[in-house]
Amino acid sequence: MKPRIGVTGPSRGGLAAWVFCWFAIRRAGGRPMRITPRRPMPLDGLDGLVIGGGADVDPALYGEPPESPRLGELRRRSPGLPRFLFTLLLFPLIWVLRRLLATKQMTRGDQNRDALETQLLRDALERDLPILGICRGAQLLNVVCGGSLHQDLSDYYEETPSLWTIWPQKTVHLATDSRLARLINADSCQVNSLHRQAIRKAGTGLRVVAWEDTSVIQAVEHEKHPCAFGVQWHPEYLPQRDEQQALFRALVGHATKKGRMPPP
Repeated sequence: MKPRIGVTGPSRGGLAAWVFCWFAIRRAGGRPMRITPRRPMPLDGLDGLVIGGGADVDPALYGEPPESPRLGELRRRSPGLPRFLFTLLLFPLIWVLRRLLATKQMTRGDQNRDALETQLLRDALERDLPILGICRGAQLLNVVCGGSLHQDLSDYYEETPSLWTIWPQKTVHLATDSRLARLINADSCQVNSLHRQAIRKAGTGLRVVAWEDTSVIQAVEHEKHPCAFGVQWHPEYLPQRDEQQALFRALVGHATKKGRMPPP
């Protein structure tokens, strides 16, 4: 039986992210199950968990008042015609589906989703289920472990403009002794960038294992759980990159080995 992997998202919007996560998990040999506040699902019967991207995490969850981000215009780069045509020919879903399925999302917060995903993460950590946090998911994993976030990354991009791109144009450096580096089989990789917040202080049990040139944290992994990662980028939107698909293979692989556990 294929391991059942829960994939969280908002009740409204998020269809493109769901489709690409579905595709990545199916390629890795898993059975994706969509979870939203309107369609919740208990962790019982799931073998792994993906916390997807989307709305900002409520600052109250890490004991801070909300700030007013002042990022302004983000720098949007073209991937260049050769790379665009190559990617478009091999993976038309990247360009087509993300636009066809684009819907308005909540960016200022989603308390119902915060509550749902916080409980799922706590239960998954307690049961040692495989976890992959993507963008907002990485941030929420950090908050659940007691860490905090940068609500506004403006100061980090005063000299180097922030990228806002689905294409892999940002260089991320990996800790060479990390599990993430072994998965990707490199000490750096090219990723996309669709975020305006990031991890500030790593939570208890989490280790910072990737960062960009500006020192903004790009990934964490849990020191006690063999497969609990959070990445700031969106690997689901990079199906043409084998090192990004490796994250989903690892998640499904650990879920398969562990097998379904009964609730405590």
